[in-house]
Amino acid sequence: MAYWLVKSEPFKYSWDQFENDKQTFWDGVRNYAARNNLRAMKKGDLLLWYHSNEGLEIVGVAKLVKEAYQDPTTEEEAWVAVDVKPHKKLKKPVSLAQIKADARLQQMALVRLGRLSVQPVTNEEWDVIMELAGEQ
Repeated sequence: MAYWLVKSEPFKYSWDQFENDKQTFWDGVRNYAARNNLRAMKKGDLLLWYHSNEGLEIVGVAKLVKEAYQDPTTEEEAWVAVDVKPHKKLKKPVSLAQIKADARLQQMALVRLGRLSVQPVTNEEWDVIMELAGEQ
């Protein structure tokens, strides 16, 4: 199993809306690095759900339920979507400020590649985030 981080602007699609919907597809990615990360995801992988622009915090964990397929919002074959469902809301959100302040997370893609909307997360980074969220 691999770990990932996906960004969603809460005013467009929040964690609460995601929980209400019970499942959604992740589409509209138009960055090649992010697209490649979507293509690398496997069923059962876990994704940190990050509220970007407002909130600036990781609020929950989603699970990949369907691997990459043609993005239904475009006819361009280069772009893909995946299906995800809520796994759990974090006990405590983990803010970007907390992440940047933690020396163990200085190499995390969220810190180094702040604009990338779909990012890999290492096992070590996952464990630190879960610790900060009160999940371990």
